[in-house]
Amino acid sequence: MDYIWVAVAFACGFLAKQIGLPALVGYLAAGFALHALGIQPDASLQTLADLGVTLLLFTIGLTLNIRNLFKTEIWAGALGHMSAVVILTAVNSLVLGYLGLKYFADLNWQTAALIGFAVSFSSTVCAIKVLEERGELRARHGQVAIGILIIQDIAAVVFVTAASGEIPSAWALLLFALPLLRPALNKLLDHCGHSEMLPLAGFFLALSFGELFELVGVAGHLGAIVVGALLSGHSKAVELSKSLLSFKDIFLIGFFLSIGFTALPTADMFAVAIIMSIALPVKAAMFFVWLTRLKLRSRTAFLSAMSLANYSEFGLIVCSISVAHDMLAKEWLVIMALAVSLSFVFAALLNAHAHSLYSRWSGVIKGLEHKKRLPEDPFPEIGDAAILVVGMGRVGTGAFDAFHGHFRKDVCGVDFDKKRIKEQREAGRNVIFGDVENPDFWANINLDSIRLIVFTMPKHLDIIEALTHIQNIGYEGKTAAIAQYQDQKSILSAAGIDEVFDYFSEVGTGLAKQSIHFVEDEPEGLTG
Repeated sequence: MDYIWVAVAFACGFLAKQIGLPALVGYLAAGFALHALGIQPDASLQTLADLGVTLLLFTIGLTLNIRNLFKTEIWAGALGHMSAVVILTAVNSLVLGYLGLKYFADLNWQTAALIGFAVSFSSTVCAIKVLEERGELRARHGQVAIGILIIQDIAAVVFVTAASGEIPSAWALLLFALPLLRPALNKLLDHCGHSEMLPLAGFFLALSFGELFELVGVAGHLGAIVVGALLSGHSKAVELSKSLLSFKDIFLIGFFLSIGFTALPTADMFAVAIIMSIALPVKAAMFFVWLTRLKLRSRTAFLSAMSLANYSEFGLIVCSISVAHDMLAKEWLVIMALAVSLSFVFAALLNAHAHSLYSRWSGVIKGLEHKKRLPEDPFPEIGDAAILVVGMGRVGTGAFDAFHGHFRKDVCGVDFDKKRIKEQREAGRNVIFGDVENPDFWANINLDSIRLIVFTMPKHLDIIEALTHIQNIGYEGKTAAIAQYQDQKSILSAAGIDEVFDYFSEVGTGLAKQSIHFVEDEPEGLTG
């Protein structure tokens, strides 16, 4: 049976990729196909799904800054949008019921509000998957989306606890003392090295804190986020997150498959799910309008809204608990499962073109921007630098130091990770905040003194996106970039990059040049 899951999931995911769809669309289809064939899941599938979600939330915690949750644009963005969706959905559901539509006709104010509450959540799994694939988890809009998702998740936990009637143990108050464990957790990671012990430590900590939270009557998934957040400041946090990436992605396939096993729909249920899916653009538009009213830049609000334009697995949990307590008809659980699946497809397709959509409609979208700016959102100045290094990771930092120290050139670095920027500035480097995939960033900085822009981002499509923006504003200087694979080198050169550095092949050349002196000075007989 396990082989059948793997075979069907691979076949559907592979087919989806070949026709330009995200693989997760194929996994959702695989779940429904397996269910339609009469194949029943066993406990191992749900175990994989739960483990995937736990690791996902743990890696979210590793990138999380708890203080961000207390920013107005985060907590007000989440709670204000949820309230509006609940009210609007409840009203619309009652109107559809008045018109005699099946399944809506039996709703009252309370049950209509429950449906509204269920659809007010956005999927943590889907949104993080989209942001992760684009390398935007630490971007401004990525952090806004993650913060909103966590506030929503907390609201879901409160509902689940209240609806189940299970009050957390008095021991749960001790969870507030968990930050005291941070030094011990940091030392644990310090002694794990860089081999298989590091990802194993991630599994151990995520599952252990999940069990701890469950033990005191609090949702275990919150424990995974909390321990990740406690480790977010550690020097190995990024390395730990990357080491868990493949495990998490494989286990999450179980999550997408499990949605298809919820129930088999009827034509009427499918019609209701389609009606709910039609509301997804409205949900995204409400996010955008509300976030711009909270003074976020139009692009940040737009991309955050695109990431959140879906329904959530927590909506399924809300419906499941409501059905179990006779608050909602059981058909709504199937309808919600269908709506969640359709929303994942919609969100995947929408986010694949999110940046190009913003570029196309930027004139209209920017017209809706609030006149005031949040303190962290003004565009910075690059000064009189001659070289701009985009992406201040290890490669970018090395390039910056070489230009500044060896070649004595004025250099400015750009990055969107504020923690990294702080560290770079403390080290004495001139680094500014900027999202280089944002055309507004390039339109609002002065490039007159810049003769060379060096792109060190790992994703070649991000480099091409930034290159397009600087070409559009008339930049006439030179460009250079790194490529991780040979085919990417050709693509970047064809896009207009003047010099492309093949990272993996040319690192060996650099190592040889740096170490050749060890043999050049030896007597000839010793090198023969």
